[in-house]
Amino acid sequence: MLCGACPLPAASGKARRHRLNRGGNRQANSVLHMIVLCRMRTDPRTRTYVQRRTQEGLSKREVMRCLKRYVPREVYRVLTAPSPT
Repeated sequence: MLCGACPLPAASGKARRHRLNRGGNRQANSVLHMIVLCRMRTDPRTRTYVQRRTQEGLSKREVMRCLKRYVPREVYRVLTAPSPT
């Protein structure tokens, strides 16, 4: 929630969708956006993910929304993992 990456329901009619929360820390939102852009350009795992989701019918914007939810999870795991001594 701090980064504004938590999904909020944004359904209208038959379309059941989610959008990212616009609240939270604006600097964290900006950093999250830059991380996703860089990963979409350079990271092979992310490029494969983007290609697969695009073939499933998602737009680039929707794929970025999904990635913005995954990135904070990965960062949190790295930050909270016990450091090897």
